[in-house]
Amino acid sequence: MALTTFIMQLALSILAFPMYLLNFLGLWKWICQKWFPYFLEWFAVTYNKQMASKKQELFSSLREFEGPSGKLTLLEVGCGTGPNFKFYPPGCRVTCIDPNPNFKKFLIKSVAENRHVQFERFVVAAGENMHMVADGSVDVVVSTLVMCSVKNQEQFLREVYRVLRPGGALHFLEHVAAEPSTWTYFWQQVLKPTWYILFDGCDLMRESWKPLERAGFSKLKLQHLQAPLSIRPVVPHIYGYAVK
Repeated sequence: MALTTFIMQLALSILAFPMYLLNFLGLWKWICQKWFPYFLEWFAVTYNKQMASKKQELFSSLREFEGPSGKLTLLEVGCGTGPNFKFYPPGCRVTCIDPNPNFKKFLIKSVAENRHVQFERFVVAAGENMHMVADGSVDVVVSTLVMCSVKNQEQFLREVYRVLRPGGALHFLEHVAAEPSTWTYFWQQVLKPTWYILFDGCDLMRESWKPLERAGFSKLKLQHLQAPLSIRPVVPHIYGYAVK
């Protein structure tokens, strides 16, 4: 099986040779940052339709984490084009962080379409370094399809823990590695190298539940599910919340 995986990885690499060459020359990152927001704008529509019930379930508890002010202060990391806004409760104050500055114009469009949320600011930064967000300053951190691409999951979770107030919560929805010895796992292995470059650092095979379990939250509610998606390699998901 390992030889078969290698041969198929090699064949896929040959087919994607122009992309690998551009990556070797240092040009692909710039191209990817330009086109990726357009892809996510399209993908988010389909994903929201197929995952609407799970997102509604996940975000239904947001109000429970309102701070003493009675207003929900929410930080969304890896906000992309803002597809989660429609699921947020009215009046919540939203700050968005993403390392790709090209998402800004798409985010502004989402803000205009979701007037029920109070948008505060967009910050260009990686999730592992959110120094512009004060310690204990937010009620909720939201991470959807983010832990697959952060460079250091443990550092990302340390930053999440730092910015959450005591009693605040991280709400997450992430695609993860499939069960070993399944066809989905096999295709994740085959696609992983090319997928990683094509989709701006997205790793198909992360076991993201493990760093969540080690992150030191006082309460962790985590469930595995097979998402109703047509793209098989990203069907395995986890979702839930972790309370500081």
